[in-house]
Amino acid sequence: MKNMAYRMNIAGLDRALPLCPISDKLMIGAFVIFGDMELTTACAKALLERCPEHDVLITAESKGIPLICEMARMSGNERYVLARKSPKLYMKDVLTVEVRSITTDHKQALCLDGGDAEYMKGKRVVIVDDVISTGESLRALEALVERAGGNIVGRMAILAEGDATQRDDLIYLEKLPLFDSEGRPIE
Repeated sequence: MKNMAYRMNIAGLDRALPLCPISDKLMIGAFVIFGDMELTTACAKALLERCPEHDVLITAESKGIPLICEMARMSGNERYVLARKSPKLYMKDVLTVEVRSITTDHKQALCLDGGDAEYMKGKRVVIVDDVISTGESLRALEALVERAGGNIVGRMAILAEGDATQRDDLIYLEKLPLFDSEGRPIE
């Protein structure tokens, strides 16, 4: 199989996203923000321009971390919340939700430290991610925020693909199409 990529403009920057098969008939554009500080900064700035008033930002491990870190830094927040993929030794009174992501072939968990849950209680929370597709990770984050007593005031992503592009409760910068096995965008 030849290397295929999809070129797109994201937050004013041109990038080529490698196409990766997830089945015999379907491919996705791999959006990896890790290591690309120019893109991370541009996307954080563009999302903050559209971000609702909030007290707390939360994301899931791991690809949302550079984005939320930059968003928190730019907006003057001293803290953001991270849902981990497994409980860590330092975590106490852990809240856990199961999730199945389109890019992972097995069920995973998202875990929230009890201290972070207490920090979110009664606060306005914006959920942030790099890409939202099926919405499974988003649903897991919503469940964690609700269990913690936070008030979800926004859901944001750099890119939306598939069914996520039809959501009216999601703020995103660009639509990322799905692709057939030949690399053609599926509309």
